[in-house]
Amino acid sequence: MNAGKSVRTSYARRLARAAGGQAWKRRCRFSGGGKRNRRSRPQCRPPTGERQVEKAEKRELVSTMNEVFKETNVVVVAHYAGLTVAELTALRGKARVAGVSVKVAKNRLVKLALQGTDSAHIADLFTGPTLVAYSDDPVAAPKVTSEFAKTNDKLVILGGAMGKTNLDPNGVKALATLPSLDELRGKLVGLLQAPATKIATVVSAPAAQLARVFGAYAKKDEAA
Repeated sequence: MNAGKSVRTSYARRLARAAGGQAWKRRCRFSGGGKRNRRSRPQCRPPTGERQVEKAEKRELVSTMNEVFKETNVVVVAHYAGLTVAELTALRGKARVAGVSVKVAKNRLVKLALQGTDSAHIADLFTGPTLVAYSDDPVAAPKVTSEFAKTNDKLVILGGAMGKTNLDPNGVKALATLPSLDELRGKLVGLLQAPATKIATVVSAPAAQLARVFGAYAKKDEAA
C-alpha cells in the first residue's frame, strides 16, 4: 500500500512539473473514483497565482459595472435562459448599432457593483441567468430589448431602473414606445422649420403625451 501511494504521489508531481499551472486540474481527475479519506484528496482549486489573477479580474469587473450604474441613464434587466450563442450575438449586434451595451455577469458581482448607486434598488432582480442592457439615451436600451423580446420569447424583461426610478416590465415597455433622443431632436428641428399650421397641430396634442416625451428629454439633460 505504501509503495502504491508513493507511485501515485510521484506521478502527480511529474504532472505538476510537466503541465505547470494546469496540473491541478489533472490531479483532480486523477484522484476521482473510489472511496478515499478526505485528507488524502488533493485540493481541486487553481494555484495561488491563478486565484490572484481571477480575483483581480473580478474586482475590475465590479469597479467597471459600478461606474456604469452611476453614469448610465437607464438600465434594463432580463432573463436570457434558452438563448443560443447566435441569438445573444444578434441581440448584442442590434444593441451596438443603437448605442446600447449588453453585459452578462455573475449576479453576485453585479449586486456588489450596484452598491452605492442610484440603481441599487434593482438588486433583487438578479436571480437566475440575467443580462443587463444600458444606454445613455433613456429610451434606447428599453427599445432594443423590447423589440428583441417581441420576436424571441426566451428573452424575458424583468424590469430596470432610470436613476432612482424603479421600472417594472410594463415601465420598460412604455419607455420603448417613446422616440429616442435622436428622433426627438429631429422632430424638434422639423417642428421649427414647419409651417405655423403644423406647429398648432403639435401643440394641441394631448398634454400627457408631450409630458412623457419632454420628460425623458429633460432627464437626459439633467444627467449630462
